[in-house]
Amino acid sequence: MKIKSLLFCLLWALTLPLYAEGPRKGQRYVVLVSMDGFRHDYIDSNRTPSFDKMARRGVSAVMKPSYPASTFPNHYTLATGLVPDHNGLVNNSFWEPVHQERYSIGGKNKHNSYFYLGEPLWNTAQRQGVLAGVTYWVGSDFEIGGGRPAYYLPYNERLLSFRKRIDRTAELLSLPEDKRPHLVMLYFSEPDHTGHAYGPMSRETRREVVKMDQLLGTLRGRLSRLPIAGDIDLIVLSDHGMAELSEERCISVDRYVKKQWTERIIHGTPTSIYSRDAACRDSILTALTGVEHLHVWKKEAVPAELQYGSSDRLGDIIVAPDCGWRFTDRSGTLKGGHGYFPSDPEMQTVFRAEGPDFKEAYTAPTFRNVSIYPLVCYLLGIEPAPNDGDLEEVRNMLKP
Repeated sequence: MKIKSLLFCLLWALTLPLYAEGPRKGQRYVVLVSMDGFRHDYIDSNRTPSFDKMARRGVSAVMKPSYPASTFPNHYTLATGLVPDHNGLVNNSFWEPVHQERYSIGGKNKHNSYFYLGEPLWNTAQRQGVLAGVTYWVGSDFEIGGGRPAYYLPYNERLLSFRKRIDRTAELLSLPEDKRPHLVMLYFSEPDHTGHAYGPMSRETRREVVKMDQLLGTLRGRLSRLPIAGDIDLIVLSDHGMAELSEERCISVDRYVKKQWTERIIHGTPTSIYSRDAACRDSILTALTGVEHLHVWKKEAVPAELQYGSSDRLGDIIVAPDCGWRFTDRSGTLKGGHGYFPSDPEMQTVFRAEGPDFKEAYTAPTFRNVSIYPLVCYLLGIEPAPNDGDLEEVRNMLKP
């Protein structure tokens, strides 16, 4: 075993006694809700009484995504506590060198378990005798590490409406005690879709934010009427924010990178470039260095704070545009986008939590989304698998 891995496991083992202080296993229920693309400041510019009520009755905060701030990488980060560089989903699209396959969020091969590293919450819980019910969370309908949630639905063209997803959540929590999941995870694809189509500050997105707030009100109402309502910790969050895009803020790949220099380019934010050889790698780096609104690094030189660059699923050159800019030759009509740095305010997300274990009317400091995994494990009274999060980062939001 490498010394670095040994030290990681040793340090992780030292944190496990912290979880013995939490609620006993089987005492609490956790409902974890993601509203895709819900930027933290949507609350400030729209009428959101349900989010406001959660803030008064529980905890509110701004949460930082992991890099890159995109849907599949961050939903799987929330599930595993591992940054994308460690959880396998290094972007919404990437090249997997061992099996020589390209992964994409719409690809037919995305069910292959070898794409997904780490241990998702539903497997952590069920390995310790705690049932899980999941509705459309990334990875939940695939076998990962030999396991699936006790209750899940395939993510296909026949998706439940948002209202029916709430119905299903209430139904799962109304099952007989021996069949009832204590972990329920629920995914909604808005306001991400509308934010992409019309931009984060558009009237259409504002209306969608109001609809999602109303949906949250419906969910809270259904949960409050359950016999177990007093034992439910409800957490509402998102995977990433949204930035304004425009055709004027596009930087051409072909203008700077010659085709003969590359084996392949995996487009996206960031972009992974696979060079043909060391000389071509240097040519690419030279051609892109100094281009305004672009950050370019050799894979091993990506800034440490991004926790990105160690995965073999990345190209040897990483190109990251400034927030709201794109590195592409593909024309598009999208008016909103993401994938940018976690430090960009436009990428940071909403966070609300209420229930028997959370403080009331408490505004927590900004924290990293990797710490959601150890937080949920603590609330459920189970031991987490090794992860990049830190329970101490979010302990301040819990009652003594």
